[in-house]
Amino acid sequence: MSRRLLVSLAVGLLACRGPAEADSAVGTLEMVEVDVGPLQPARAVRVLVEEGDPVRIGDTLAVFTIPTLAASQAQADARAAAAEQTARELVRGSRPAEVLRAEADLRAAEADAERTAADVARLEPLVAKGDVSRAMLDAARAASRVAAGRRDAAQEVLRLVRDGARAERRQAAAAEARGAQAAAEGWRATADDLVLLSPVDGVVSSRNVEPGEVLAAGQSAITVGQPMRPWARIYVSTGVLSRLRSGDTLVARLDGDTTSYRGRITAIATKAEFTPRVALTEQERADLLFGVKVEFADTMLRLRAGVPITVQLPRATH
Repeated sequence: MSRRLLVSLAVGLLACRGPAEADSAVGTLEMVEVDVGPLQPARAVRVLVEEGDPVRIGDTLAVFTIPTLAASQAQADARAAAAEQTARELVRGSRPAEVLRAEADLRAAEADAERTAADVARLEPLVAKGDVSRAMLDAARAASRVAAGRRDAAQEVLRLVRDGARAERRQAAAAEARGAQAAAEGWRATADDLVLLSPVDGVVSSRNVEPGEVLAAGQSAITVGQPMRPWARIYVSTGVLSRLRSGDTLVARLDGDTTSYRGRITAIATKAEFTPRVALTEQERADLLFGVKVEFADTMLRLRAGVPITVQLPRATH
């Protein structure tokens, strides 16, 4: 076999093999951090933690205040109480004294109607005989009609007093009472939100406010880190990506440390990074990398944020 043929075969074999896949990837450890701040502009009254302090869920971190909060809350409570009393009064209906008064008014109106009707009945035969003028009879009839109208009106008043408010009015009053109560609860919730509590177990990694400072809504006052949940993002090629699944366990080591740390894949990127403009050649395809997030459980707090960590990648099975 000629030398030229041997060289051609060697080049062909190297081209078939392609670039070697890495057996590990290096990432930088990060720490899950939670920013805690007021939900609306407020002034810090007390800050109860320092950087490095351990905290538990529910621990008080800082207390804020709003100057108009107390007055607004008192006003909302007063409106809620008044609306509730109005709704209860409409549900209970009229008081017994009001019913008795309406009954007395009706009796008086009925007596007046009976009297005027009797006057008309007495005057009619007298007018027929000519003993009384027709004008007097007409006046008596008008008085009778007025008295009958007052009697009918008194009857309707008594019915309304006994029935109480209409259902629509009672429902409207109940709805108004619920709205006023919700407004009062909203102010109480605002007061509760001004007491900042730790949402997680962890360590205060940053104290961003001092007593007397005013923070905007959503601005971080305290940052709580979770050192027991470090994570790192590594980048793997397309060949390695096909062997990884979310939830898989990978082994990692720190530089100069023989201890093995187990991590779990929690996220795999769906879009490649470091991609060339046109990925056609084999070398360019090897430049396609995908981010993989690996989360560790570090109860001994040996994995520090900012430290590089080497993650072993699974090898292809033949």
